[in-house]
Amino acid sequence: MDLPRVSLFPMIEAAEPLRKRAPAVDENGRALSDFMVIIPGLRKRPDMTIQRTMYDIHRILSGFGDKVVFAEFNVALNLLWVSIRPVTGMRDEIARALRNSIPDARLVSHI
Repeated sequence: MDLPRVSLFPMIEAAEPLRKRAPAVDENGRALSDFMVIIPGLRKRPDMTIQRTMYDIHRILSGFGDKVVFAEFNVALNLLWVSIRPVTGMRDEIARALRNSIPDARLVSHI
């Protein structure tokens, strides 16, 4: 099995605010685009379900290569934050791919 190239950081408690951890620009100084996906009730499900969901998220985001720059899942909030390169339609494509594999996933907002 190939290892995914995207690092998905599951967070239970964060020491610093997300705005300090998530990148705002890429390595060339270009602004990134961000969006959030919520998976209602995930934190209350069995650990195996949470792990499988994390693996699915990791697998899906990895499929988008270097277009996904940062991803973090906050277990306490059931919230996935994703920072991507600003490619037209990419946010919707990623959200659709997540929803196809994780039917409860819902796009919350984007910046």
